[in-house]
Amino acid sequence: MNRYLKELVTLSNIDKELSSFEPKIQEIDKRVQKENKKVQNLKDEYAKIERQIQESRSKIDSYEEQIEAINKQLDDIKRKSGEVTTEKEVQALQVEEDIAKEKLKNANEEIDRLNQTIETKEALLSEKEAEIKELEESISEVVSQAQKQKEEIEKAKAELFKKRDELIRNIDQKVLAFYEKIRKWAGDTAIVPVRKQACYGCFLKINDKTYSDILRADEIVTCPHCGRILYYEEPIESENESE
Repeated sequence: MNRYLKELVTLSNIDKELSSFEPKIQEIDKRVQKENKKVQNLKDEYAKIERQIQESRSKIDSYEEQIEAINKQLDDIKRKSGEVTTEKEVQALQVEEDIAKEKLKNANEEIDRLNQTIETKEALLSEKEAEIKELEESISEVVSQAQKQKEEIEKAKAELFKKRDELIRNIDQKVLAFYEKIRKWAGDTAIVPVRKQACYGCFLKINDKTYSDILRADEIVTCPHCGRILYYEEPIESENESE
């Protein structure tokens, strides 16, 4: 393999390794986001329960106002009952009193029901609060680990960038420009091996002449189909074949 091709293969491997870090960082961020989402969901549930409790208390206030109005109505009925003179008036007041008492009973029952609901919801709030606290403590550890992993990745990236800079300083600039031009559209597959006489970028068969040029490795050869830079990769023998 000529020097330029060897340097490009080394450079390509460095670029591939650098590119491999981004998915790792994204996975780390995704893991942290997933945990944060769990906490946010719990906080949303907590806020929803708080709203439900507030709504129940508002309803209780409304029923208490109704009870106050009904009690005034009953007092008024009691006062009127001493003033009526006919049976018809007595019966009318009795019907009015029965309806008022029924409303009073219903209002008190609703208040009892709402108070029970509030009690249940408040117990649920305590549970959610404990869950949030526990999860936040867990996330703190996840974030700490994620930060450590990212720092290790950044350190590895810095070392690779240093190697890359040293390498490209020694590569012929025309050869480097040629590689970078292909890399713009081919990404990390700008340089690919040839296996079983096929380009491992486009997976099409290489003609015999081009294949022969690749085997000699006297110069940089590109795939006649896709334009990627090619190099010959020695086949890896299986254990059975080596025996």
